[in-house]
Amino acid sequence: MLALTGQVALITGASSGIGKAIALALAQQGAYLCLVGRQPETLDAVAHTARATSSQVLCYQADLALESDIQHLAANVEKDCEGVDLLIHSAGVIDLGGIDSASVADLDRQYRVNLRAPYVLTQALLPTLRSRKGQIVYINSSVGLNARAGVGQYAATKHALRGFADSLREEVNREGVRVLSVFLGRTATPMQAAVHKMEGARYRPENLLQPEDVASVVVNALRLPRTAEVTDVYVRPLLKS
Repeated sequence: MLALTGQVALITGASSGIGKAIALALAQQGAYLCLVGRQPETLDAVAHTARATSSQVLCYQADLALESDIQHLAANVEKDCEGVDLLIHSAGVIDLGGIDSASVADLDRQYRVNLRAPYVLTQALLPTLRSRKGQIVYINSSVGLNARAGVGQYAATKHALRGFADSLREEVNREGVRVLSVFLGRTATPMQAAVHKMEGARYRPENLLQPEDVASVVVNALRLPRTAEVTDVYVRPLLKS
């Protein structure tokens, strides 16, 4: 297994849920962390925990719906770390609603955070990822493979994210860059709690995937020898609703 000690990892959505779990798992591997989120207080709390095992943890406040924030983030990370080895796209937003009633404003917001932000941030950091033979992870969703009623807007952004990742992989594999898409079933996160509330359903996080489960899958894939690449992983809760 490859060692991740000293590798620079940028994780979006790092203040809670899956992003937080991946960040802490990478810290335990000795990676240097660049934590990205909207709330400085929650980022600082994650950073405090991560510093127990990582010697370098930096926090970057950014709203990934804003073009200016993404560009400033990429520039500041390049300045502070001279590039990244691991780029983990975990940030995301979701709105529920039927096609006949869901607002275009909701569609635009999900597009900007779920698809456009990963595209722009990947593009900005791609030169150093290529030079370092880095790895890119896109946290996707089961609806990025099979859409269902009521999540058309979200599913559209996740299908598009899958297409982007697949195309990118074909472009950068020859240069030693690995690209992984992780398609998740329902996971016990603040986002999923909000989804249950919107659905009017009882939230039972103990029956769902745990963020630490996802982090384990991601870290194991990142640590594979360079003779192998995991391209797609579909993880779902053991207990089915």
